[in-house]
Amino acid sequence: MKLVLLIGVLATVAAFATLLVVALYFHKKGAAGDLNLIGELAEVQKQLDPEGTVMVGGELWRAKSKNGVPISTHARVRIVGFEDHLALVEIFE
Repeated sequence: MKLVLLIGVLATVAAFATLLVVALYFHKKGAAGDLNLIGELAEVQKQLDPEGTVMVGGELWRAKSKNGVPISTHARVRIVGFEDHLALVEIFE
């Protein structure tokens, strides 16, 4: 009886682990998609000093002020490029 219960628990854990791996595989972002964001407008969520985060297209991205000048929270910015997996942004006027 205990062996059957142990096998059932192990099978459940294995199935859950498999589903988790599949979900994470399909959730990852492709690097090629980054370039599609150039020119898009974003809103600063965490002050850029010079790094912080911005919200663009409903997603949170790590970002960096292109010229190193701090940019305050809620400012509107434009994505102008990427560097070391950070979106480079400038204030949108």
